[in-house]
Amino acid sequence: MPESFAGVLGSYERHLVAERDLTPHTVRAYLGDVAGLLEHAHRLGATHPDDLDLRALRSWLAKQHSMGLTRTTLARRATAARVFTAWLARTGQVTTDPGAALGSPKAPQTLPAVLGADEAEQLIRAAADLADDGSPVGLRDVAMLELLYATGIRVGELTGLDVDDLDDGRRVVRVLGKGRKERTVPYGAPAARALDHWLDRGRRQLAREGSGPALFLGARGGRIDQRAVRTLVHRRIAEVPGAPDIGPHGLRHTAATHLLEGGADLRSVQELLGHASLATTQRYTHVTTDRLRRAYRQAHPRA
Repeated sequence: MPESFAGVLGSYERHLVAERDLTPHTVRAYLGDVAGLLEHAHRLGATHPDDLDLRALRSWLAKQHSMGLTRTTLARRATAARVFTAWLARTGQVTTDPGAALGSPKAPQTLPAVLGADEAEQLIRAAADLADDGSPVGLRDVAMLELLYATGIRVGELTGLDVDDLDDGRRVVRVLGKGRKERTVPYGAPAARALDHWLDRGRRQLAREGSGPALFLGARGGRIDQRAVRTLVHRRIAEVPGAPDIGPHGLRHTAATHLLEGGADLRSVQELLGHASLATTQRYTHVTTDRLRRAYRQAHPRA
């Protein structure tokens, strides 16, 4: 990569971190996509940001497609390219914005796998049975599962929670979501009981000098990581007969679906989940409609 491209990439990283205040994970994803674009453009002969044109952008996406990447990934990378070139144009580093005319493949609208209400109950009950021995890990696992299902928060939001983020009197949790946007999410009595048991009897057994304010701790006393939570959810779901193999994000889908099926309005669910766009929330209505359609076909004599 020529020095001019490396310098631009460094400036873009500072923009993402300092001006847009994106999370480290999002910054890494954007930089990885843009670095790949610049390397591809350099192989085509580009040596300066102003050499980027629509042909280079389309060639880069075509190369990704030939490598077998999914439409979802291609759509994300096209978005990354458009955001980058728009920043170049806005900061005067290019005369025109080639990304403005860049299309992206439409991602398939697949319905997310979710648990039924009875399966979700079995999941929590099985975890609670395992925690009957009073082990701190068992109490923690029940509290995490209850909170994931009760609130529909993301796994990264769960692992980032501190003890002070809980307001047990009002039964709400303060969540720092994507783009560092803060929201307050309520949870029910079962989750409150599980959290009380974890904080009163479990957390203090795992806490160490360096544990800090983390709400959920790993076996060694540090803040629990996302991989451990995903492993837990997959393991416990596997113990529920007939349940789809889903992870923490599947519990998020499940919470949203059950809220809508219970009569919650779409705007409220959008706020609870922290979706920037209502269109993202609307796909859960497809899940509930699909269930109604299956029930109709099974039950109606003239379906």
